[in-house]
Amino acid sequence: MRICKGCLIRNMNGQEQYEHMFNYIEGLDEDIKTNAQVYEVRLMTCKNCSSLVNGMCKHCGCFVEMRAAITRNSCPYKKW
Repeated sequence: MRICKGCLIRNMNGQEQYEHMFNYIEGLDEDIKTNAQVYEVRLMTCKNCSSLVNGMCKHCGCFVEMRAAITRNSCPYKKW
């Protein structure tokens, strides 16, 4: 996989290796899952951040799509 600054996993070629992550997000209990609108705002914020590389935050090492999916989570840099 090539290095992709500003890319989310869902937008990259070869994402099938991450299907378990997407299945996990899809299966989250609604009580802890971020609603779709907030989730998309969070991901857009991450997409516009210079710390996003290959779907991961280069500072904290998280997959931003997973971090953003849980309501109680937040950006370690207070961007959301």
